[in-house]
Amino acid sequence: MLPRSEPVRVAIPRIGVDADIVPVATDTSGALEVPPLDHPEIAGWYRRGPTPGEAGNAVLVGHVDSLRGPAVFFDLGRLRPGDTIEVTRTDGRVAVFTVDGVGAYPKEHFPTERVYGGGAEARLRLITCGGRFDPRTGSYPDNIVVFATAAR
Repeated sequence: MLPRSEPVRVAIPRIGVDADIVPVATDTSGALEVPPLDHPEIAGWYRRGPTPGEAGNAVLVGHVDSLRGPAVFFDLGRLRPGDTIEVTRTDGRVAVFTVDGVGAYPKEHFPTERVYGGGAEARLRLITCGGRFDPRTGSYPDNIVVFATAAR
């Protein structure tokens, strides 16, 4: 377990991600904010939760695509159990996580407790949009969620 230290970079070798991280919060409706669309290459960290490496579920969020094409978490659904995620923190340490599983969830059935719930272990959750883009609503119907646990 690591002490609190904000994340600054995420690397996911299997899908070629190497991206900066910015802190995000929730909007007035309680929905998790995402990084600005004009920077689709950046991931966001939910700053009111644990930092990666601390006990509990640290949450990173990123866009699947933008008007310019694929975004930071475009290939998130390709991750498989055993894949590695590395999060560099401001203290210089790298928190390493192993993917336990990946799920696709309709937004109205989002697994809130499984994503944000606490626990004694250091865990990481990665979230992006999924399903078929709906041009009428300008959004995706699902979320792709990656579940990972700190490597031993």
